[in-house]
Amino acid sequence: MMNNADEAKDMLQEGFIEAFHRLESFRNESTFGAWLKRIVVNKCINALEKRKIEWADEEITDSIDANYDDETIDEEYLKLSVERVKRAMGLLPEGARVIFSLYLLEGYDHNEISEILSISESTSKTQFMRARQIVKEMLLKMPIV
Repeated sequence: MMNNADEAKDMLQEGFIEAFHRLESFRNESTFGAWLKRIVVNKCINALEKRKIEWADEEITDSIDANYDDETIDEEYLKLSVERVKRAMGLLPEGARVIFSLYLLEGYDHNEISEILSISESTSKTQFMRARQIVKEMLLKMPIV
């Protein structure tokens, strides 16, 4: 979500510190891991909001090649490494990357994302679909290593 390993480590550390200070508020309504994950995700979101991320639909421009045909993709070519996906995600605009991460990696649905980020559910869906398409395009253009 942070698109920077050092910032991500800082957020994780801050999340652990906050969880330690709030340990008495853990009520066993979920697993400890889920509770801790929520704290860390909230830390990341708060840090990103301080940067004044724009969540507008215009953030992602149409960069899809006009000749791109979804049906001609060789499925073998789409066998992806984690590093390739991380590189492609890192190139997304910040708002789109956050939504992409929350939905795809953290497992939040669009309703939850819209509440967390104070955006509309349709903005979350639109940004995710566009981000997914851009990541897919970048992966198709990246050499397989």
